[in-house]
Amino acid sequence: MNRLELAGCKLAICLGPGGVGKTTISAALAIDGACNGRAVDVMTVDPAPRLLDALGLNADASEPREVALDSIALAAGAARRGRLRALRLDPRSTFDAIVRRYAATPAAAEAIISGRIYANLASAFAGVADYMAMEKLLELAAEPTADFIVLDTPPAAEALDFLDAPRRLLELLGSRAVSLLGTRQGRFGSGVVDLAARAVLSAFDLVTGLKLLGDVQAFVRNFEGMYEGFAERASRARAMLHAESTAVIVVTTAEAGRIAQAGEFIAALRKAELRVRAVIVNRAMADLPNVAEISRAKMPAALKRKLKRNLADYAALKTREAISFETLRAAMPTGAALMLSSELEHEPRTLADLAQIGARIHRG
Repeated sequence: MNRLELAGCKLAICLGPGGVGKTTISAALAIDGACNGRAVDVMTVDPAPRLLDALGLNADASEPREVALDSIALAAGAARRGRLRALRLDPRSTFDAIVRRYAATPAAAEAIISGRIYANLASAFAGVADYMAMEKLLELAAEPTADFIVLDTPPAAEALDFLDAPRRLLELLGSRAVSLLGTRQGRFGSGVVDLAARAVLSAFDLVTGLKLLGDVQAFVRNFEGMYEGFAERASRARAMLHAESTAVIVVTTAEAGRIAQAGEFIAALRKAELRVRAVIVNRAMADLPNVAEISRAKMPAALKRKLKRNLADYAALKTREAISFETLRAAMPTGAALMLSSELEHEPRTLADLAQIGARIHRG
């Protein structure tokens, strides 16, 4: 059985349509890495607590929490068991921590965090939450013990926005919109457009009494000196996404509709110049049993006839699955591996179940 080779990878990003078991595969890959002696962090950016539930952690784990692996056996040939930590991204707490870390003074950090502009920033500017995930990735990767990070992304459409967050932030920081706020000098400029912006904000303040102009100027002044740091880290995050040591993994199931979605997703990743390392078909059907075994079995003839009918139905489903695989192979990027994750006999409920899924992912 040819397994998915991730030994040389520092980061695995699992993407795919909703409902295909992407979170299960992310958890399984993380556990498999830990069972092979690696120090693994797995992070989900999905607001739902499914990953943490699967790993037996509380839903409020916004910082890495250790996952007890005592009940999981070592992988074959592994010299030791590694460690596994898991967390769910909390964009606001991550943003707060970044501000406190990089603001010019503690007073400036607290002024930013307590201000009205900052309080509404996550909802006012699209992509802030996505970019905070990139900041968290950089933080995890910078730890001395960091070995392997598995990232569970939102469903496909949101995941593409998520992966594009560093580029969008770099464009924003270099745009006229930022220079209009005076980010280079911490104040509004004297140009016609800048004066017009000041006039609009002043008029708005006069009508509403909200003192928006003062809030904006205070926010910009306190943020002075931090923009270059955001740009530098956005560049590093973008480089990490495109690095050779990063494995982009698309997860799907064998249903025709899901295969079509996966093909569209692969094309979008190719356009974004993100190299897909593997496509994992989750819940793949097991191999067909030998019909001759039914004939040889000592059982009533009526039961044999029923089993043969069931086997014929199963064979039809396997034929349909094989057609889906051929459609998927036609959409596969050059060099990407098609992997199968066979369906368990029951819903995965324990860490041992997830470890079994991770160990059974094989080349299709």
